[in-house]
Amino acid sequence: MQATKLQPDTSQVMRLWAGRLQQWRVHQIAAVLLEAGGPLKIIGAQLVFVGQPLFSGLMSKDHLDLLAGILEEPEKTETFVQFLREEAQA
Repeated sequence: MQATKLQPDTSQVMRLWAGRLQQWRVHQIAAVLLEAGGPLKIIGAQLVFVGQPLFSGLMSKDHLDLLAGILEEPEKTETFVQFLREEAQA
């Protein structure tokens, strides 16, 4: 498998979310859902876009846009799942 080259901001957002999901103890469930999600990932990305006013307390608009982009692009989603798995082993 070829490594996906990430922008530093995307990598930072992935690590941040992976850490939060681990802290909430839902990182394994998130990884499984992202791996099996198919079209649900696209719906999730759209929910992030639509829900930005609600999520603004959690993260900046730029971070939310990057999160939605991660969910929309299969290569980035796969990389994010790897981040989730790494966080689980740490």
